[in-house]
Formats: sequence, C-alpha cells, structure tokens
Amino acid sequence: MSDFDENPFGPPTVDDPFADPSVQQVTNHSSNVQRGLEEFNPFADQPSQVTTNVRGASNPPDYARQSQPAVMPTTHQEPQSNFNRNQAQTMSHAEFQRRQEELERKAEKLQRREDELRNMTYNGTLCENTIRLNNWPPLPKNSCGLEPCFYQDINVEINVNFQSVVRQLYHLWIFHSLLMVANVIGTLVLLITYEMFGFFALSIIYALILTPFSFLCWYRPGYKAFRDDSSFNFMVYFFIFFFQFIITVFQAIGLPSGGFCGIIIAIKVFDRSPTGIIVGLLITSIALGFCAAAIMDILLISKIHRIYRSSGASMAKAQAEFTTEFLKNEHVRGAASSAATAVVQSQFQQDRNAPPRN
Repeated sequence: MSDFDENPFGPPTVDDPFADPSVQQVTNHSSNVQRGLEEFNPFADQPSQVTTNVRGASNPPDYARQSQPAVMPTTHQEPQSNFNRNQAQTMSHAEFQRRQEELERKAEKLQRREDELRNMTYNGTLCENTIRLNNWPPLPKNSCGLEPCFYQDINVEINVNFQSVVRQLYHLWIFHSLLMVANVIGTLVLLITYEMFGFFALSIIYALILTPFSFLCWYRPGYKAFRDDSSFNFMVYFFIFFFQFIITVFQAIGLPSGGFCGIIIAIKVFDRSPTGIIVGLLITSIALGFCAAAIMDILLISKIHRIYRSSGASMAKAQAEFTTEFLKNEHVRGAASSAATAVVQSQFQQDRNAPPRN
C-alpha cells in the first residue's frame, strides 16, 4: 500500500515530457510566430527589404551590362550581289575545266611514257623490235610535210646517273644556237650602221652551217655515248667538241672580216656618238656570250672526260666497237658483198675468155 501514499492531486513526481529542451524550443518558436501574426499591421510602414531578382526564361540575365562596349566596324561591307556570285561560279567552273584538261594531258603523257618504258628490257636498254617515232625537232602536225628526224628522250634512254650531264650538254647546244642567231642580229645592225655587207653574209652562212653540224657532230655522239655506253661515240664527241671549243674562242675574239661579233669588233665600233655607244654595247654583249660559251665548253668536256675515264672505257674498246658496228652496218655489208661478187664474176669471165693452153 506504500505505492498509493502519494497525493494524486499534487504535482507529479515522475519526469515531465515537456521539460525536454527540444520540445521547449519548438514551443517557443510557435509562440513567437503566433505573436507576430497577432501584432502584424498591413497598413503600417514596412521597412525596406532588399529584393532578389530571380532569373529565368521570362527574365534572362543582362550580360550586356557586364561585357565590354561593342565596337562597330568603320567600313561598311556591301553584301555580295547575285552578279558577283554568278561570276565567281563561272570563273570556278572555267578554272575546273582548265585543270581537268591539264590533268588529261599529263595523263596521256604519262601513259605514253609508261608504254615506252614497258618496251624496255630489265637492264634499261631498248629492245631491238621497239618501234620509236621520231620526236625531234618538235614540229607541229601540219608543217608542210616536214617531220622530226630523231628520237630523243633523256628520261627514257639515258641512265638516271647521267641525265643531268646530258641535259647540260643539250642546253649548251641550245646556247650555241642562240648565240649564232644573236650574231646574225648583231651583224645586221653593223650592216645598217656601218654598211658591213660581207660581215652580215658570213654570219648567215655560219649560222646555217654550224648550228645543224654542231648537233650532228658533237651533241648526238655525246647523247649516244651515254645512251649506249659507247666508247666509240665518246671518242667522236671528244674529237669534234675540241674543234667546237676552238671555233668558240675565235668567235669570242672576233677577228676583222671574220663574220663574228667578238671583242675586237666591239672595240672598233665604240665611239663617242650615241649610235656608236649603243652598237658597241650590243656587240660587247654578244662577245661576252661567246666567252661564256667557251668557258662552259671547257668545263663540260672536262666533266665528261672524267666520267669517261671512270667508266673503264679505252681506245681498244672504241676500236672494237667501231669494227663491230662497221661490220654490222647493212650498207657496208651490201657494198662489200657487191664488190666481192663483182671480183668473182670478173675473175670467172677472165677465165672463160682466156685461150686454152696447149
């Protein structure tokens, strides 16, 4: 009965659940909110509050205020008109057509070169049954019946190691030919200025003779020497080209009444008059061209001679090649056969006509 001695109407002796600090904090907060609602007066002056703008789709942020001021261009660019656009398209189409035609020409050239290379043997020499059309001098198709006389292609016929040397030889021949044309022009000026008719006539004769003979006598042997590795053609080239060097030296000197505009003629035509100065400068330039040609002649023949000595060629090999080529020549063999037949027939005829012996 001791458990029932407490007064049921007195303060409880057990722990109060509302004495918890968390419960008291929530209770106080609710009381403050209730008190604020009771004391709120909508007609009273409210203190100014800082409002925060919410950015969204309807109120995008203003980046222009934060960025640098825009700089307007100082020049006004006109919009491209339809005429300019059409013109550019037309030009691009024409350029495309031109490039297409150029590519087709290159393709044909490469195909022709490939066909020529296909007809070559493994070691780079042309087959005997290869049919080659002459392509030098390069003449147009309708040239009054004239046709090229030689076949020449340095990239196909010449070894890669010697192509640069053969090109130098070819360019040197072209330079000599241009000098002969310039010499004719110089002597024509001398004819007009000083009435040197004989000088002009000799220059024309020299140009007509020396230009083709130089091609046949020293350029073609040099070309064939590198093409066929021929000691005989090397010997022919060295022999003829040495005389070409001597002729070029005489051309550079310019002897009187010699037909060449050399140094001596240039000194003679120089005088104090404006005409003499102009003519003298022209003749001097031609004379310097002959001097340059002589220097290039001696340099190139020295270079080719070094190549010839390093290739193992010799005079004996050249003689053997000459004998072989001489005997293989159809014209020589035909002439020898005809001569032998004539001798045999003559001897046989003499034996028949001889009186019988007793």
